[in-house]
Formats: sequence, C-alpha cells, structure tokens
Amino acid sequence: MITVENIVRRFGGIRAVDGCSLSVAQGSITGLIGPNGAGKSTLFNIIAGLLRPDAGTIKLAGEDVTGWPAHRLFGKGLARTFQIAHEFGRMTVLENLMAVPGGQSGESIINAWLRWSAVRAEEAKIRGRAEEVLSQLRIDHVKHELAGNLSGGQKKLVELARTMMWQPKVVLLDEIGAGVNRALLSDIAGEIERLNRDHGYTFFVIEHDMDLIARLCSPVIVMAEGRVLMQGSMQEIRQNAEVIEAYLGGGKVRHGAA
Repeated sequence: MITVENIVRRFGGIRAVDGCSLSVAQGSITGLIGPNGAGKSTLFNIIAGLLRPDAGTIKLAGEDVTGWPAHRLFGKGLARTFQIAHEFGRMTVLENLMAVPGGQSGESIINAWLRWSAVRAEEAKIRGRAEEVLSQLRIDHVKHELAGNLSGGQKKLVELARTMMWQPKVVLLDEIGAGVNRALLSDIAGEIERLNRDHGYTFFVIEHDMDLIARLCSPVIVMAEGRVLMQGSMQEIRQNAEVIEAYLGGGKVRHGAA
C-alpha cells in the first residue's frame, strides 16, 4: 500500500531521514519504532504530504505521490492522526465528523440559497454516517459535547472516527497511545484491530508503547538515525543486539550490520 524508496530530508546540515526505504503491505498493521530522533515523525510527515522530501519517492497503491499535498493524498485514501489530537475544539464531536467529507454541496453559497433541500438531504446523510461511526466506536454519548472538552483518550477516538468518515485505504497513526489511560487504550487498540479485520483498513503505526506494538503490529520496522535498522516480529526485534544498542546507546548504530 505504501512504498518508500530512498527518502532523504534535510534540516540545515542534519539529515533527519537519510536514504530510508520501507514498505507497508495492504491489509497489514505495520509498526514503526525507534529511539527519539530516529526520523519517524519526519518520515510520517513526508508520507502524509506535510513535508516534501529532498530526494526519493513515495508510492501509494503503486502510484507515485511524491510531494503531493495532504489534501490531495486524503482524496486518494490516505488519512493521518496526530500525537496531539487536532480537533475543532469549539465544534461538537458530531460536527467534527460531519466536517470531514470534502466537496459538500452546502459549501457553495449558491447551493445554500437555491438548492437548500438538496443541501439538507446531503447533510442528513453525512450526519447519519457520523452517528453510525460514533456508535461503532462507542463514543456516541459525547456526540453533542464540544470536542475541546473531551479527555485526551476521547480526543484520540474522535480522530480515529474522523478517518472512518472517508473509508480510507491506509491510516497513519502517530502515537495513538500518548497520554491515554490503559483501559481506554485497550479499547482503542480493539477498534484498530476490528477496523483492520472487518473493513480491511491498512494501518501504519508510530508508537513508543512496546506492549501496544506487540499486540497490534506485524511486521515491526525499526528506524535509527534516519534509516531502517531492521524489520521483523516483535520477538525478533526485542532480541536484536543492535536494536538494544540503538535504544540504550543514544541511537548510534552501525548501519548495514543488521
């Protein structure tokens, strides 16, 4: 679903991503781990269209999408959540979801004036879909609450719900567990598993919670110093000496030895 080929991204004299290549298979939940400063979030931002690479290519379902902006990638089926939730705080949870589909007829002033019945019918359909998604994620009880008033874990669920409004091909999850209590995190993990199993969603997951990675992800990719260090099962990764060195030794590794 995603192919990354020799991606480079520099910030001044620093190569945050340094010739990184990896792939995410369709229908998988693929994990991406590594020490702080490994280049994980920079790579995610490149894949999601928030940053342009200095070199290399990104392919989505075989199509070269290198340098495409985020809104264009979204139209192709790539959705992304953030470590810190990006909700519309002064809108209700329901309104947050209803804002997702692009090209709504009500966005046109002419349609709003002259075709109001069609606008209302479309809005009712979108509202129905939003209520269905909230029910599936078991957060319909907060649908009329301002999104800014929710807990951190609930905001993460709202972000996940927003990705479901567009039936994406692949979802990038950036530290879905950050700041979430263990009980709610288990619920979120269960929903990710269900979406993958029942609806075929492909997930690419950055996460520092190794227990969560072990539960959700196969395979797991390890980055260090802007490159892929290794890929394998969580058991293989935990036993790899160079992965241990990368985490405990400040991220310094001997490239090419894994």
